[in-house]
Amino acid sequence: MSYSRAALPPITLSTVDHQRLHRLASAAAGAFPRTADFLAREIERANVVDSNQMLSGLVAMGSKVEFRDDTTGQVRSVTLVYPHEADLAAGKISVLTPIGAALIGLSASQSIEWQAPSGGWRSLTVLKVDGAA
Repeated sequence: MSYSRAALPPITLSTVDHQRLHRLASAAAGAFPRTADFLAREIERANVVDSNQMLSGLVAMGSKVEFRDDTTGQVRSVTLVYPHEADLAAGKISVLTPIGAALIGLSASQSIEWQAPSGGWRSLTVLKVDGAA
C-alpha cells in the first residue's frame, strides 16, 4: 500500500491512542500486513499530544466521523473503533481497515489520499467530527 501522490495532511493523536494503535499495528502485521503497515506509518508521522490536552474536532478512537469518498462523492457517517468492536451494519468501522487507518488523527476539512489494496487510488475528506461515542 503506497502513500499519497499528494502531500499528507498533518494528523494528531492522543498519547493513549498512539500507544494502543502502535500495539495493534504490531500485533496485526502478520494477518493484515498492508493495512497494519499503513496504520503504523500514520502513527509514526502523527503529532502526539497528552490525552488530557486532546483538541476537540480530531478523529480519535470512538469518534463519530462524517466523511466524503472523494472518488464517488458518497457521504458516510461512521464511528471509528478497534477491530473487535467493528460492525458495519451499525456504522462502526475498524481502524484496521484502509479507511479507518486513513481517518485517524484527521480533523474536519482535511483530505487524505492512499493506494488501496486493489491498486487504485482512494481519497476522502472529513466533513464533521464528534467526540467519542
